[in-house]
Amino acid sequence: MKDVIDAAAMKEMFLSGAAAIRLQAQAVNELNVFPVPDGDTGTNMSLTITTAGTELSKREFATAGEVTSTAAAALLRGARGNSGVILSLLFRGFSKVLKEAGVIDGPALAAGFREGAVTAYKAVMKPTEGTILTIARLSARRAQAAAGENPSAEFVLQETIKAGYGVLPNTTEQNPVLKKAGVVDAGAKGYLIILDGMLAALRGTPVTDDGGIPASSEPQDSVEEATPFSSFETEDIRFSYCTEFIAERATDKDPDLLRAFLNELGDSLVLVDDDEIVKVHVHTNDPGLVLQEALTYGPLVTVKIENMRRQHTALLDKSNSPQPEPESGPEERQIAEPTQKYGFVAVCAGAGLEDVFRNLGVDSLVGGGQTMNPSTEDILSRIDQTPSQIVYVLPNNKNIVMAAQQCVPLSDKKVIVLPTATVPQGISAMLAFDPDASEEDNTEAMTSAAGMVRTAEITYAARDSVFDGTEISQGDYLALVDGKLFGTAPELPDLLDRLARSPFCADASYVTLYYGEGVGEEEAAQAAALFEAACPEVELTLLPGGQPVYYYLISAE
Repeated sequence: MKDVIDAAAMKEMFLSGAAAIRLQAQAVNELNVFPVPDGDTGTNMSLTITTAGTELSKREFATAGEVTSTAAAALLRGARGNSGVILSLLFRGFSKVLKEAGVIDGPALAAGFREGAVTAYKAVMKPTEGTILTIARLSARRAQAAAGENPSAEFVLQETIKAGYGVLPNTTEQNPVLKKAGVVDAGAKGYLIILDGMLAALRGTPVTDDGGIPASSEPQDSVEEATPFSSFETEDIRFSYCTEFIAERATDKDPDLLRAFLNELGDSLVLVDDDEIVKVHVHTNDPGLVLQEALTYGPLVTVKIENMRRQHTALLDKSNSPQPEPESGPEERQIAEPTQKYGFVAVCAGAGLEDVFRNLGVDSLVGGGQTMNPSTEDILSRIDQTPSQIVYVLPNNKNIVMAAQQCVPLSDKKVIVLPTATVPQGISAMLAFDPDASEEDNTEAMTSAAGMVRTAEITYAARDSVFDGTEISQGDYLALVDGKLFGTAPELPDLLDRLARSPFCADASYVTLYYGEGVGEEEAAQAAALFEAACPEVELTLLPGGQPVYYYLISAE
């Protein structure tokens, strides 16, 4: 048995653990009770630990402790979903104890597992038993006992995993939701798969992406079925939006205040903070308030908001439809065969805006927008799903254009990225598309149409600041026109009236108001009336957009 873990071995263990969960990500996903993006546990854990593997692959390390510190920092920034955040917490605590270690023996490894469990429990506002937290705590307890029996690092890790698999079936009974679905906790299973991969590397047979899956310490007669998605109704989801963000620590404001605030707005709260950032995962019905409060701690680095109700309904519909027989063999990247010449991928957030793009012929939608920037991988997967020879991508945000452009050399299809900077520009571009025109003519026409649109965005001030020489007070309403500050006001109707009477509308022939999440139909109608009174010659359209953060998106052309 290997008595100690040096730097090279620890690096190999993280890489092997990442490969192990990548190979079994879909199997873990199928254990999810809530089949929504936040519930794609295997995928989220895989993406999270892969960020550590990517960072570790860049260089060599002098000590095992240095490896754990580098991995923990990467995990925190790359964490996705509730399971990914908790996984990052487990290894963050692990690193706290081991960061100064040259090599790691059994007792040190056990101490790392114990601190990982403690750190994760502290960060979760309302820890639930029968989850990854339970497995981490109980397996860490066995690690400490094993270290007293045999100080070998391999023995301690082996016994840790065995203990985890031994109590894994109990998660079904501990958690009423799991019991109803008849499955074990997906996050707990994913964590043990990662540890299995790490043990395989320590024994000299690391897992690779093109290799086999390591022999598991799980009892072989323990086989879980995929979760029956119909075991609960969409209405069972109390909070609609899975909201995640990373904010830079630009103030000395206590993160515990943020934790208390968010706990009142939702559930499934996980908050991690260090000297540089605050990372949050929460389920809520008001992501706008979440982001508003987050901005009081510093600028947002990343934001992701997913509508879990809509995703659950869609997957229920899919599960109730006849499904093709599954094919054997490993999953590969699925690229739709072209059945048409042109296809479209658009980025937007909000059910109403999604409907507009679908009605205009967009094949695939990517959730995202301002403060919610999807990755190149997110966009590429939608391109893959589009059954066309040529795929036009509408980023609809200047901060997403570059990520979209990275897809051009990665795709087997011909990808054309239109530099649409706003959602209204993307809509106008789609209206200009002619299915009978050539690629060159369509590209020119759609780009030109997008350039003719001016966009106003109505939002709020999350903190006191100065923007374009204007002093802004927290809580004021803001109007941005083509990305530049138009004005602020303490009352929303006053700001809308000023915008309606400005050249923004006076010079336009068509104005469209897309009202956002939380804006009622009556309130939106009153806003439209302000524009009708100020610009009687303009053809006005009012539509529900459902977009978060922005009360109104307004196009003028």
